[in-house]
Amino acid sequence: MTILGPVLDVRPLFSQERRELLALLRSLSAADWSRETVCPGWDVHDVVGHVLNDYLRRISGSRDGFAGATFANDETLPGYLARTNDEFVRAARQCSPELMIELLAHLGPELDRLWGTFDLTAPAALDVSWAGPGPSPAWLDIARDYTEFWVHQQQIRDAVGRPGADRPELAHPVLDTFLRALPHALREVARPHGTAVRVVVPGPSGGTWHAMSEDGRWRMADDETDPVGEPAATITMRPDDLWRLATRGITVTEARRRVAAQGDPALIDAATALLAVVA
Repeated sequence: MTILGPVLDVRPLFSQERRELLALLRSLSAADWSRETVCPGWDVHDVVGHVLNDYLRRISGSRDGFAGATFANDETLPGYLARTNDEFVRAARQCSPELMIELLAHLGPELDRLWGTFDLTAPAALDVSWAGPGPSPAWLDIARDYTEFWVHQQQIRDAVGRPGADRPELAHPVLDTFLRALPHALREVARPHGTAVRVVVPGPSGGTWHAMSEDGRWRMADDETDPVGEPAATITMRPDDLWRLATRGITVTEARRRVAAQGDPALIDAATALLAVVA
């Protein structure tokens, strides 16, 4: 087990999440497709175009070995992603909602087949930078894509006023994946060996997670095998607040206002700055 904790296999969830998304999209009115989302400058149509781009880019890259767009001179990863995502979204504005739904429905099973070819413990096709430097395991790369699709569906639901797709079996793995960024969030706060930070997410989608200091770095604890004593800091956060914080749907300041926290202030501040997107 790495500092990221036990393997998380979300592959069976992609088809379930997609069924929820397609049912939602097929129910939208023309006006709904033009509603603004939390993504700056993007309406619902644009977010759907972005999800389609994610499908196409993953199949092209991981199945076909196609590198795709190249980096511009001195372009950072966040800058590259912002540019290429925007380019595709702008082009997708030429596509009808009906066509984008058809493309998602057609490409989804191919994407599911692709996930099935991955060795979960092998190196990732795309490293997950928000979980820390160095190589990532394939399971985290796949889980990152699942969170991407799930979060964008929630952003669409927020925009059109439709709750849903938040059943525990769909939402819990998103929270679990995002909390694998906890060791990276704590990296600048040195504490003695064995120091623990606890994150509690109440409700059926939630759970309890621990990060522990070990040999000068932080790692996720396995609650079944690691003896976790009294934590130096405990943060209790609602599921909605956690995933919105991790994707910057709410600010760090707003997240800290909403949480209940006790213990070491520096550890609380670091944990509540958790980020699980490239930014």
